[in-house]
Amino acid sequence: MNDLLPATLHTVLEHHCHDGTRLVQILRETQDALGWLPPEAISGIARAIGWPRAKVESTAGFYSFFHTRPLGRYRVLWSDNITDRMLGSTDLMQAMCEQLWLEPGRVSEDGLVSVDTTSCTGMCDQGPALLVNYRAVTRMTPERVAEMSALIRREVPLGEWPIAWFAIENNIRKKGLLLGHSLAPGEALTAALARGPENMLAEVKAAGLRGRGGAGFNTGLKWEACRNATGDAHYVVCNADEGEPGTFKDRVLLTSYADLVFEGMSIAGLVTGAKKGLLYLRGEYRYLLDPLKSALATRRAAGLLGENILGTSFAFDIEIHLGAGAYICGEESALIESLEGKPGKPRIRPPFPVTHGYLGQPTTVNNVETLAAACLIAKHGGAWYAGHGTAKSTGSKILSVSGDCARPGIYEYDYGVSVAQVLADCGADNTQAVQISGPSGVCVAADEFQRKIGFEDLATAGAFMVFNNSRDMFEVARNFAHFFAHESCGFCTPCRVGTAVVARLMDKLADNHGSPYDIDEMFKMHRLMQETSHCGLGHTACNPLFDTLKKFRPAYERRLQSLDYEPAFDLDAALSQARQMTGRDDAGAHF
Repeated sequence: MNDLLPATLHTVLEHHCHDGTRLVQILRETQDALGWLPPEAISGIARAIGWPRAKVESTAGFYSFFHTRPLGRYRVLWSDNITDRMLGSTDLMQAMCEQLWLEPGRVSEDGLVSVDTTSCTGMCDQGPALLVNYRAVTRMTPERVAEMSALIRREVPLGEWPIAWFAIENNIRKKGLLLGHSLAPGEALTAALARGPENMLAEVKAAGLRGRGGAGFNTGLKWEACRNATGDAHYVVCNADEGEPGTFKDRVLLTSYADLVFEGMSIAGLVTGAKKGLLYLRGEYRYLLDPLKSALATRRAAGLLGENILGTSFAFDIEIHLGAGAYICGEESALIESLEGKPGKPRIRPPFPVTHGYLGQPTTVNNVETLAAACLIAKHGGAWYAGHGTAKSTGSKILSVSGDCARPGIYEYDYGVSVAQVLADCGADNTQAVQISGPSGVCVAADEFQRKIGFEDLATAGAFMVFNNSRDMFEVARNFAHFFAHESCGFCTPCRVGTAVVARLMDKLADNHGSPYDIDEMFKMHRLMQETSHCGLGHTACNPLFDTLKKFRPAYERRLQSLDYEPAFDLDAALSQARQMTGRDDAGAHF
């Protein structure tokens, strides 16, 4: 490996022009070549980009997919999302460890293999899923575990493994405005160029398009603020870091609708005055990197990217940055920090990215689905788009449906569809709860299934996780608590400590060692994190606890050993306090 180091670093650093803002990509490509990031590699990179070594090491240590110690030639990461657990991932992972003679989270004595968990691989519709050297494998079974273990023991290269294992299905079950579009590449961009930047902005505002990543901010207002901001350059960033458990719609859009996404980025560039776009792709979707680069090359060859696009003076191009395993990078300012080569920790705002974003310049950050929807508006106009959905939630929404249903996958509806309708379409029976918008969202019980998907009622980034009457909703909330504890970036003490405390207290209850005092402590953590956390992760981390305790109280009560305690906990009073704090009947705000 020492022989490879100088040549590897030279090649990687030359490719990235010794630019420290591209450090995440430099580290990834170095690790690809060496298998890990040895100390001498970190030192060499620091010298080459002119950064302090501690700064480079900070970035290398922040992301889950970077390794500053060897983790085996085969690195297996099982998805620990609740839907994968419901499909038996825990037992399958244990079986693999037994067959490979190692403990979870440890490297085998011969340095061959390590097996561990990761939060969610974005394959919730075809689990149990895992990553092998960051390549996704879906639909794991006991038979496949045995075959995979044998291949690892024989040290068979991944390129010789059964190709069918790496097949990823789209599972598009219902198409609507976006998924059923008939636009040819360049058609929407041609229409946008014909309208001109100001008129195109007016159409987006007339359409009432709001962000599809969960927050729901008005897209036209965001683009206008970026357009009007003063800077040396303007940027368009596509947030393709969908790390929320239960969400996989962006994966499908990038697989089969990449042209629409890239065209939407180009339209955003036209409106905002940007000449460069950056697509931030989550590390779990690494298998999409080469196909997306190929799609960009095709668009450049067709005159849809680069200089003088479609024979006009408009110039715009796009590059892809691959993340390295950090849920927090779904927050737009943390994503920008990562694009600049730093740990993905949210910035203090204001200033906002539209005025001080990537490299301190005006930047609009939009979700994959939002940018794709802009193409429909460019072609058909804002009034046409606003004619679908509801008054406050125009257009359509793509839902990622997983869990206890016969037909998990992608469903697109005009806004205003009821939870009950989605459940009927996906073949869900005996449903007791649906988690809308992932752990940071809202859990709705059976008596709420007539509620509607939309910003007026149930806003969502896209996750729609179904739980039938056989599921223990306490265990669902416990899995979500561990997710937040694992994904906290550690920037602020309330979130760093609070999420860990809540996860430990949930474990204590699970082991039948809990008391009403423990639930009271969790509500104190909820109130503390709501008031003092730096970003939305801490604000929403206790949402699953709040919702499930309110709506599935027996799941908690049967775990309480309260005979030896004076019951100091008043659940109804605590729920009332939490409602007053959040200003809603349902806990939390969208991250």
